[in-house]
Amino acid sequence: MSVVPADALQGAAPAAEERHVTGPAELGPRARLWPSLVAVYRAQLSRARVARIPLLFVATFQSIGIMVLMRGVVDGGGEAQAVVAGSAVLVVAFVALNLLAQYFGQLRASGGLDHYATLPVPPAAVVLGAAGAYASFTAPGTVVTAVFGCLLFGLPMTHLWVLLAVIPLAGAALAGLGAALGLLAPRPEFATLLGQLGMSAALLLGVLPPERMPQVVRLARDLLPSTYGVEAFARTFGGRPDWGFVLGDLAVCAAVGVISLAVATWAYRRAAVR
Repeated sequence: MSVVPADALQGAAPAAEERHVTGPAELGPRARLWPSLVAVYRAQLSRARVARIPLLFVATFQSIGIMVLMRGVVDGGGEAQAVVAGSAVLVVAFVALNLLAQYFGQLRASGGLDHYATLPVPPAAVVLGAAGAYASFTAPGTVVTAVFGCLLFGLPMTHLWVLLAVIPLAGAALAGLGAALGLLAPRPEFATLLGQLGMSAALLLGVLPPERMPQVVRLARDLLPSTYGVEAFARTFGGRPDWGFVLGDLAVCAAVGVISLAVATWAYRRAAVR
């Protein structure tokens, strides 16, 4: 039979009390924005690659079909430039605006936002990661549409590199708008409807030459985020593009993208706490 000294028992009591008072351990710090953004982006891009490839083909063939139909009405010049640029950006609108609105609408209705709310990631990382994945997913279809349109209407392909700026900036603006529509819609059916209406607006106001539109319709066209991406791309088909106007259109597109993504982040916080 072993004997425990009384001093050891007296020293163990305060230690036990201290462990009891300390309570549960504190949670670790939240993940930083950039690593969280990269993680969400990779996850969303992997998901989109599997589930959205057939829809990307639909978006591309839709834009190509529109250009083929417009070929019988438009011969060339500024109208052909507007048709090709609008059809290329329409691929971005179909995926980044329409599909993203449906995705966030279904995510909110199915309780998927609760899963993201439990993760130690900033709300901006969820919105920006999903928006970036959907926007970058449109790049192949946009390039194919632009090349086909240039061949169909006999436009130069010298400055097609400007799509490297048009796709992410127009994609960010339209993806932020699509995410906000999906998160603010009370039901997923309304999110789908709003996404379809937004894509229809991008089709009618972006593909049709603005010279043939009434003044009221032109004002509505100026309010559409994709318009400035279309204008920036269409200006590069000229013999001597005015790069000042091109940069101005891209700057407006970037500003609209920042605002729309900020609104989408606010809408995510609002939907996640309910």
